Amino acid sequence: MVKIITYGTFDLLHEGHYRLLQRAKSLGDYLIVGVTTEAYDKTRGKLNVVDSLVTRIENVKKTGFADEIIIEETQGQKVNDIQKYKIDIFAIGSDWTGEFDYLKDYCRVVYLERTKNISSTMLREKNSPIQRIGIIGTGRIAERFIPEAKLVSGINTQGVYNPHTESAVRFADKWEISAYTDLEEFYEAVDLVYIASPHETHYGYIKSALEHGKHVLCEKPMVLKRKEAEELFAYAREKGLVLFEGIKTAYCPGFHKLLGFASSGTVGAIKNVEACFTKLEGKETRELTDRVYGGSFMELGSYVMLPIFKLLGREFEELRFDTIKGENGLDIFTRVSLRYPAGIATATCGLGVKSEGRLLISGTKGYIVVEAPWWKTTYFEVHYENTREVEKYSERFLGDGLRYEISDFLSTINGIGSSEFKLTRGESVTLAGVMEAFMRAEERDR
Repeated sequence: MVKIITYGTFDLLHEGHYRLLQRAKSLGDYLIVGVTTEAYDKTRGKLNVVDSLVTRIENVKKTGFADEIIIEETQGQKVNDIQKYKIDIFAIGSDWTGEFDYLKDYCRVVYLERTKNISSTMLREKNSPIQRIGIIGTGRIAERFIPEAKLVSGINTQGVYNPHTESAVRFADKWEISAYTDLEEFYEAVDLVYIASPHETHYGYIKSALEHGKHVLCEKPMVLKRKEAEELFAYAREKGLVLFEGIKTAYCPGFHKLLGFASSGTVGAIKNVEACFTKLEGKETRELTDRVYGGSFMELGSYVMLPIFKLLGREFEELRFDTIKGENGLDIFTRVSLRYPAGIATATCGLGVKSEGRLLISGTKGYIVVEAPWWKTTYFEVHYENTREVEKYSERFLGDGLRYEISDFLSTINGIGSSEFKLTRGESVTLAGVMEAFMRAEERDR
């Protein structure tokens, strides 16, 4: 008798799960299915699990493919289970290709083809259906989005749109999703849209997606003009749709904890915020070759402005840009200075100049310091006048961090809770206004 084992969360069981179990069963005679516990899902970074363990087990039973169901509770359990149950074949979805090759020392490992074009018909009568998300754009951030989305329960990456056929097909083949070069066909196939295209295309794609009744998550900077941001948020509200700007730092647990401490009066009244984010990019990258929409501030400005707006507000009195430009005229290092009625702030970012990338929050009773990479906040310290009095705090930051914004985006759509306070519409509008002011300043310097 050939024995097969597979594992999964199997939350909101859909036809993709059904087909995977069907294929796994067809590999032999006896199928064992390991269903993960809520605690284990949290340790491996899976968010938004809706169904209870009992419900998920019952749903797997109902498929009729499982001869035996076990519980997966720990990271190293698979090796032990394979030996304990004398397994011949370990089967898992092809989106995990390569991840479980270490099990080949114990049994045959089979990566089962992923089911494309998941239909949510099976779940439409439930309160939390699977949402099919489509990606516009095939760049680096889109590459990072797919494995992060896989770890958010209730969402399935359906396909990718790019007007350039070769790019769309290459990306889709890599991630085993559908490729679209016709925007209307793309909208028909998805419920939600994630926009990861070049900055200057964001406004047009957001407007188009909203017109087609789609909720939108758009990479930063969402748009480059204040009036465009105001228009799009008003239109989304009118149509009852969710529009999120994807600045991942705003949604990460550590940054949220940091803001809570800073705003609680722990260090007194906040009078100064200094945020720095630099990274060295290759000279041939889009960020350092696009003369209109490239440069360090367009790429990193949203990150360094975020803590300033969160802690000092949006009503600044003065705004000044100081830049160092590369040979082609693009800013490779930019410092933004802001003056408030009762405080000051500095935001620094660079793509061609390296600096100490930390976040410093100064108050009347003490200060908070977050070392680089503060935009992935995992640790921060609170210091006081007495140098021996230091409080230390930590928080997990899982993977690339995109799962947090995806999770909040999905929860808001499903009405489970609102994360709008983490990055408000007003803050996104103000960010767009600062981008607009920066572009005007750059045009005057050309």
